[in-house]
Amino acid sequence: MAILTLIRHGQSTYNFENRFTGDVDVELTAFGIEEAKKAGIKLKNFKYDIAYTSTLKRAQESLRVILQIIHQTKIQVVADKALNERRYGNLQGQNKSEIANKYGNEQVEIWRRSYEVRPPDGESLADTYDRVVPYYKKEIEPKLKLEQNVLVVAHGNSLRALVMYLEGISKKEIVSFEIPTASPRQYVFDDNLNIKSVNYL
Repeated sequence: MAILTLIRHGQSTYNFENRFTGDVDVELTAFGIEEAKKAGIKLKNFKYDIAYTSTLKRAQESLRVILQIIHQTKIQVVADKALNERRYGNLQGQNKSEIANKYGNEQVEIWRRSYEVRPPDGESLADTYDRVVPYYKKEIEPKLKLEQNVLVVAHGNSLRALVMYLEGISKKEIVSFEIPTASPRQYVFDDNLNIKSVNYL
C-alpha cells in the first residue's frame, strides 16, 4: 500500500490581486502561509518518504511550511519544472477582470478552463498534461510501487492534469474541475497501484 498526497500551494500575491500567474515566480501572501500551515495540520498523522514540488517559490514555500508542521523536514525534496504551473503567455500578470472586459467572459473561461485551447503565447492544459504525466510515470510512480508515501505540492493546472490522468477525467469534465488552494487530495493505492480510495482532507 502507498499514499500519494497532492496539494496546491497556498494563496499567492497574484491570486490575491486576481491576476493571471502562470509561471511568474510570485510569493505567498501571509494568508497563503496560514493556508499551508492548516494543510500541514491535516497531514500530521501521515509519514512521507519523499516530496516533489515545482521550481516556483510559492509551491516550494508551501511545501517547506507543511514539512515543518508535520516535523518531516529531513525527507528528500525534489523540485522539477515539469510540475510548474501552466504558462499563461501574454495574459500573465494581467488582471483577470480587465482581461474579461477586453475579450469577454466566455473567451477568458475558454483560455482558463478548456483542455486544448492555448491563451496567446501560452500553454493549454493539454500541453501541461504532456509534461506532468510523463514526469509522474517516470519519477513518482516507481516510488509508489516501492510502497513509499509521496507528497506533491504544486499548482492548480499541473495538479488538474495529474488528477485527470489518475482519475480518468474526460476532456469535457476537466473544464469544470477546480483544485482549491492548500486542500490535500489523497490517493491510497493497493500493491498493484490501483486506487483504493480518494480522500479529501
